[in-house]
Amino acid sequence: MNILITGASGLIGSAILQDLVNTGHRVFSLQRNKSANPDQFWNFTRLCELGGENPTFDVVIHLAGENIATGRWTKNKKQRILQSRTQGTEQLAHYCAQLSTPPKLFISASAIGYYGDRGDDVVDEQSKSGHNFVAEVCRAWEAALAPLEKTVTRVVMVRIGMVLSPDGGTLKTMLPSFKLGIAGVVGNGKQYVSWIDIRDIVGSFSHIIQHDSISGPVNLVSPNPVTNHTFTKALGDVVNKPTVMKMPAFVAKTVFGQMGEELVLSSCRVVPKKLKDEGYQFLVPELQDSLHYCVSNMP
Repeated sequence: MNILITGASGLIGSAILQDLVNTGHRVFSLQRNKSANPDQFWNFTRLCELGGENPTFDVVIHLAGENIATGRWTKNKKQRILQSRTQGTEQLAHYCAQLSTPPKLFISASAIGYYGDRGDDVVDEQSKSGHNFVAEVCRAWEAALAPLEKTVTRVVMVRIGMVLSPDGGTLKTMLPSFKLGIAGVVGNGKQYVSWIDIRDIVGSFSHIIQHDSISGPVNLVSPNPVTNHTFTKALGDVVNKPTVMKMPAFVAKTVFGQMGEELVLSSCRVVPKKLKDEGYQFLVPELQDSLHYCVSNMP
């Protein structure tokens, strides 16, 4: 198949791109910078300018967006977070909708932040959206797919949890403090962490592409979410270091601001109901196995 992907240089995109190439697909990617590779359209403007010269895309995978977990959420940062998701998504959806042969499938990234802070409640794809900034962003992000509503394109919004990978992401950021033995629970440690191994990210995207019955929102998380306390102890055990230090909630809010409150202290106990109902078999359902793999294979 011909597959167009945005965000191909990111943690998730690079893993998916490699898998697609390995399985024989022809992959095109939208890049910020010009590339000598003819299979890399270097920006959205060029894609539109080519018009009829473009190949027909069977699948579009849209992952691009401003990193939400770096830097304090200033007014400008929050605006970039929102606009980088909504504007790019709407542009690409509109482009695909007006094609004489639109893609059969459009997969757009979203996040489990859609559900907001839910405490101990078990959340699936039918659960309502939350009320904080991240939830607002996710609602607008998914709403930007509206141009595809009247087409034959199957649309999937993947609500992604915390991705564990040896190649970067949140785990790489937190690992140094764990290796030094100065890490510990944040807040009361009771908030849920809905995680997913990078191998299941790749596997679930492949499953979605292969199964026409899957559409709408899909939670990309492990079937076994854990509390911050459990996650902290598990990672400490993997690196063989104590995790007795604690970061009170007020410190997290002071250091990280709104980002700390919404990404670190909020609780979202998400389950992958649709993926399981559609027959996906998780490769790495247990946290300890994922952490061992990631830490052992981290550069």
